[in-house]
Amino acid sequence: MSGVSRSGGMSKVRDVPRISDVSSGQKSRLAAALKVLLIGDSAVGKSSLLLRFSENDFRHDLTSTIGVDFLIRTMDIDGERVKVSIWDTAGQERYRTITEAYYRNAHGILLIYDITSKSSFDNVRGWIRSIEEHSTKGVQVTLVGNKADMDAHRVISKEQGQQLASEFRVPFFETSAKADINVDDIFVCIARESKRLYDETHSLNAEKPTCVNLQGATVPAQVISSCCA
Repeated sequence: MSGVSRSGGMSKVRDVPRISDVSSGQKSRLAAALKVLLIGDSAVGKSSLLLRFSENDFRHDLTSTIGVDFLIRTMDIDGERVKVSIWDTAGQERYRTITEAYYRNAHGILLIYDITSKSSFDNVRGWIRSIEEHSTKGVQVTLVGNKADMDAHRVISKEQGQQLASEFRVPFFETSAKADINVDDIFVCIARESKRLYDETHSLNAEKPTCVNLQGATVPAQVISSCCA
């Protein structure tokens, strides 16, 4: 099973043989087409997480994403075949307008910081505000503290990450692209919860969801929903 990645006009085919793939012989129709974003500051490891998930590989020489890169992958989520487009966005401020344009119609967002970088953690609140402003209501968000293998250089404790996630009512993982810690878990989790949002949105019988903003007040507009509860 292959996915197609395009960046800056260049495209390449990536082999994606990891868990939850649907076999090529399976003929069942697609149950959903999902859009998932990876956002966060530059150099937090977004591209490395995607590379580990898609190719089970890690490279020290990955260059920073320019604009947006993406991978399309077919996955088996709870027995249903879904197509997931995973968008790896640039973290630099000069690309922020480009990145924000891709928020709309996203079903899930992995918001990533680097446990060895206080600034990337402090900037999570700014990314949350950006999600609130530009994303579709009900978007599923998971907070991810990456580079968990670098514990000797840690400046953000796991408890700090958990506390921030609790404040915003979103789930929390620590990951390592290098050591392959929790990488599959975050992608399978966000795909599963994105599928649930997709089903709710596309069901004629679904009740209109109550929307809760990050401050806890009930509102009818832009919201963030938790996943993997």
